[in-house]
Amino acid sequence: MSGDRRLRRINTIAATAFIVGGSLFCLGALLAQADIGGPRLAAAVFIAGGVFFTTGGYTSVLQVVNSRAGPWRWWSTEPGRLDWASAVALFVGTLYFGASLLAALIGDLSVAQMHRLVWSPEIVGCVLFLLSGHLALTEMYRDRPRGRRADLGWWIAVVNQLGSALFMVAAVAAFVRPSTGDELAVGIANWGTFAGGACFAVAGAMQEFERP
Repeated sequence: MSGDRRLRRINTIAATAFIVGGSLFCLGALLAQADIGGPRLAAAVFIAGGVFFTTGGYTSVLQVVNSRAGPWRWWSTEPGRLDWASAVALFVGTLYFGASLLAALIGDLSVAQMHRLVWSPEIVGCVLFLLSGHLALTEMYRDRPRGRRADLGWWIAVVNQLGSALFMVAAVAAFVRPSTGDELAVGIANWGTFAGGACFAVAGAMQEFERP
């Protein structure tokens, strides 16, 4: 398989993974908001979405490390490249999200455990998502001609960054009060997660039309 064909296939896998992952986050948020099936069902849907997000994150790294001529690579270390740093930040962010979602699925955690095992990794994941989007937009602004800055790739990054901001809003709203054991704002947490997942799903659909 030629390098171009392989990159197009990897792009399709990444885009589809984000569509499915974002859609599952939307579904999990709706289940949580409507209190359907209890917290375990929503947590199971979220962790399934997290698997797809991690798949999308890793395939995004593959796209970047193989975007230049040379043998196919499964990983690289190129901190001087903003696109590489953006893809790696996104991938690592999905791993933090996965750890948070797995702890939430286990359930029956004390407030202290919720803060340490669920909320803290989720916040770190959100920060990494926002960092990834910032680096991607900076790279596009710096390296692309003025007339090409607002192309499809630019809008994909913008929509993803909006989704990352909404995930951060949801994460902050999901902080558990030590005094009561309740979240700060359950509705904002659920609807923020829904809207963030929808942004990633839409951006994934847009990415299907990219031609690496």
